[in-house]
Amino acid sequence: MILNNKVKLGFFFLFSTVLNGQKAVAKKDTVATQNLDEVIISATKTIRQLSSLPLPAQLISNTEIKQINSLRLHNVLNEQTGLITVPDFGGGEGIQIQGLDSQYTLLLIDGVPLIGRSAGTLDLSRITVGNIKQIEIVKGASSSLYGSEAMGGIINIITKKAKEGFKGSLSNRYGSFNGNDLGVNLSYKKKKVSFSTYFNSYNSDGYNLDTSTTLNTVEPFSNYTLNTKVLYDFSDKTDFLISGRYYTQKQDYIASETLKGESEIKEWNTHLKLEHKYSTKWNSYLEFYATRYKAEEYLNNPDNSLFSEAYFNQLLLRPEIRGAYTPNNKSIFIGGLGLSHETLKRTYFSTNPTFNSPYLYLQYDTNLSEKINILIGARFDAHNKYKSQFSPKGALRYQINSTLAVKGSLGYGFKSPDFRQLYFDFSNATVGYTVLGYNAVSTRIAELEKEEQIANIIVPISEFSSELSPENSIGVNVGVDYKPLHTISLSINLFRNNIKDLIDTRVIANKTNGQNVFSYYNVNEVYTEGLEFNSTWKPNSQLKIAAGYQLLYAKDKKAEKAFNNGEVYARESSSSSSFQLRKTHYFGLYNRSRHTANFKVFYNIPKWSANTNLRGVFRSKYGLYDTNSNNFLDAYDDFVSGYSIWNWAINKTFYKNYQLGFGIDNLLGFTDTQNISNIAGRIIYGKLNIQF
Repeated sequence: MILNNKVKLGFFFLFSTVLNGQKAVAKKDTVATQNLDEVIISATKTIRQLSSLPLPAQLISNTEIKQINSLRLHNVLNEQTGLITVPDFGGGEGIQIQGLDSQYTLLLIDGVPLIGRSAGTLDLSRITVGNIKQIEIVKGASSSLYGSEAMGGIINIITKKAKEGFKGSLSNRYGSFNGNDLGVNLSYKKKKVSFSTYFNSYNSDGYNLDTSTTLNTVEPFSNYTLNTKVLYDFSDKTDFLISGRYYTQKQDYIASETLKGESEIKEWNTHLKLEHKYSTKWNSYLEFYATRYKAEEYLNNPDNSLFSEAYFNQLLLRPEIRGAYTPNNKSIFIGGLGLSHETLKRTYFSTNPTFNSPYLYLQYDTNLSEKINILIGARFDAHNKYKSQFSPKGALRYQINSTLAVKGSLGYGFKSPDFRQLYFDFSNATVGYTVLGYNAVSTRIAELEKEEQIANIIVPISEFSSELSPENSIGVNVGVDYKPLHTISLSINLFRNNIKDLIDTRVIANKTNGQNVFSYYNVNEVYTEGLEFNSTWKPNSQLKIAAGYQLLYAKDKKAEKAFNNGEVYARESSSSSSFQLRKTHYFGLYNRSRHTANFKVFYNIPKWSANTNLRGVFRSKYGLYDTNSNNFLDAYDDFVSGYSIWNWAINKTFYKNYQLGFGIDNLLGFTDTQNISNIAGRIIYGKLNIQF
């Protein structure tokens, strides 16, 4: 149950510090190592030691998640190097990886994908972190294993498994904005059967960053999550897993002082997996995954009559069979085939489309010697609406000596146009703009012209006679891992993503009400490039200091050419005359910061059974709009100023099984009322955790 306010306040004033961190221990590397303390599965779909991978990857441990007292996935990811959480106009919280938007990052839970992207963004705030074992992040094109949507990388959330006997925990965090998060973990394991379940309740009064309006930036909401996992060992060679997840959220939906209603989300998934080991060299997996995401919302007039309503109903079914062959302790082959069947029913669609995509993949991972690891893979995706895609990838890591290693990878990524980009047919009832899917333009524009809603057409309708092409990229990563001392780890990774046929929005017509009609189109060539630097210093078992930095350039090649040719002009004010811009004036793509950084200090105090940490993130300036009307983001546009966010937490354990925590997120109380809707201001909280 959710605690009453008196109990919550009692917790709040008692708290002063939470759980002692666990120190991960590195093991000797082999392709088939079974140590799960520092291993990652997502990068190769096999068990690999993180430090030996030829790919750029990160791992966030359960220990770190508990120590920073995070509630939702976006809180954790935003503190990692090269990851930036950004809000979309629908209120969702997405993620950028290597300058690529969230629609190019595949989000997985236990290796299977989540659905329900609003405006291309899969809202990370849907995901609670209370039952997470670790979070695995693989950067760069990963379509060779995961297909569409993995063009920028993948984020795989690994949930906890049951340990021997009966175990449980209860946690409650209460903080600013009447935010309350309650979590219950229960697990049982004996002989052949293990069972685990997790329940989470999270509610908040929301917050308002703009006091000039009565509308909240985020309206009050409440959501609930239930995860259950059952594992049965038929024998030493055969295991069966069934897991399920259910999520529901209700939130006030207020469009104006007179139009008020409610939005509701319901999501479920079921995952079945049968694993059989034929011998020490052969094993196979048979999987079936089903998930549905439903969202409904309505607005009522002051007299409680219906003003508008909308629905979103997406279904994904995916059977897959894969096998692994390990001829020796140096090499492993893995291959699989499957089918993705996807449907979507949505209010603003001109049809109810269905996508069918069979696929096949194969990968070879080998240690040619103690110093050289090579990874080669490819995937073939067919599609009932588009031409087939072939996605190869290769990677190599060379251990120069005990302290220095170099690695590099080259891969192809793609993303097929989604349902929204093809079939959307939406007109905003309050503002008046219209968004049309590519395939809906020809018919719908003609209807709007008959209704005398079109003032003039900017893009000829003939441009929509061909098909919208899948987006694709070639991703290159080159890195160095350096460990000069056993207490110091350094790594640098240079990356470049060359993207063709990027799908973006543009104005295709002006409406008679002064608003615009938007649709989608392929941008010829875009690239993101830069470098990432990570460093860790652990002088002893009590102290850990980590820092990371990303330098990013994200630009449109067509725009670069226009600046080079002197075709772009700007003016500093409406009264001044225009002047020609040079190449150096072009900043790049919208919502990308040139510089981002993070800094973390974790300190354990064994004598007091306590730990504390301070974490900071920095994001340099970025542009959201073209403010001088030349259709490019240049040095004379208005920018969102750079900012930093600092978070602090302190935790203490009592009587072994009781932990109290206290913390302040956004310690300095930073807000930007005009441009940044996902930073609420200073959040003060207290937390209680009980193990049993």
